[in-house]
Amino acid sequence: MSIKKIAVLGAGNGGCAAAADLTLRGYEVRLFSRSESTIAKLAKRGEIELIEGGERKSAAPYFMSPHLPPVVQGADLIVVAVPSVAHEYLARNLANYLTDGQRILLNPGHTGGSLHFANLLRGLDCKANIKLCETVTLTYICRMPEPGRVEIYRRTTNLRCAAFPGKFTGELVGEVQAVFPNIVAAENVLETGFSNINAIMHPAGMLGNAGWIEKTGGDFYYYCEGITPTIAAWIEEVDEERLEIVNRLGLKPLRFIDIFYQAGLTSIDARASGSVYRAITESEPNRTIKSPSTLDHRYIKEDVGCGLVPMAEIGRLMGVKTPVIDALITLASVATGTDYRSVGLTLEKMGLAGVRPDDLANILQNGF
Repeated sequence: MSIKKIAVLGAGNGGCAAAADLTLRGYEVRLFSRSESTIAKLAKRGEIELIEGGERKSAAPYFMSPHLPPVVQGADLIVVAVPSVAHEYLARNLANYLTDGQRILLNPGHTGGSLHFANLLRGLDCKANIKLCETVTLTYICRMPEPGRVEIYRRTTNLRCAAFPGKFTGELVGEVQAVFPNIVAAENVLETGFSNINAIMHPAGMLGNAGWIEKTGGDFYYYCEGITPTIAAWIEEVDEERLEIVNRLGLKPLRFIDIFYQAGLTSIDARASGSVYRAITESEPNRTIKSPSTLDHRYIKEDVGCGLVPMAEIGRLMGVKTPVIDALITLASVATGTDYRSVGLTLEKMGLAGVRPDDLANILQNGF
């Protein structure tokens, strides 16, 4: 399948970066945001300014709208570039408008994203013959300092991508590589989901810096100042628990520091040191990124609810204990007044309630 028309759902950092980059590369791009004010601001500018490597370019997407149907109609590829907490909204509103042959890329899928999305479409009795895949993280490391102006610090390298069901991974990755050349095939969507570096590092960083965030409104550099040796030790423990689940799933175990390096986020010397503290604090692409100004942020809402919770849930399914992950979920729930064990991605929401460990591989490969 030749991809020519692309719908980008989400007009945040990643969505605007994708819309501008793909427009400049000759694709017909339609951009959606459910926020009418966001679309109005972009429409007033008439273009998205893209800054990369000191070079400034302007891109005018083919179409921008706060309404889904005209954006996805006729699209060959639908790129979902939104926080995973918005997946349910999009699945519910897309179900009646999807058509046979369309491809959907969750960019990223976070942890369990494709399972959740597919389970939602199944529950809504979506009849369209679509194919679904996900990446580990965003294709672009970027920030949007103001509406319509996005800065790309780096394009994520060796970005793993898998389909659900996994039997379509080879086909889909081959097609999507034409659009995003830096992606590589993963074995299944639990390999991508358990490589979720944001879930591994952000909750520990946010909770460990809760006082500093509340006192200063986030006026510090989140990665190079906020990640201290103690917080890095928490991240290492989360990683150890994650790796035990990965081993139990029969997947290739890759340490956080290796995934971080392969994504182009730290130096070869930091990786060789084996120090998570060095890897994060010496991350050049993340060096100038400020802390969130509040705990009411996707580094908690998304990376706990759609990161740590599904990891803990699948760990429980596989008989793996996750005391540090569980502690961070509890602390995040208390700090924000949100019961993440209920609102997060549970086995039931991922379509895995009642599944036996021996059945999981077949579901990942062949679908529900």
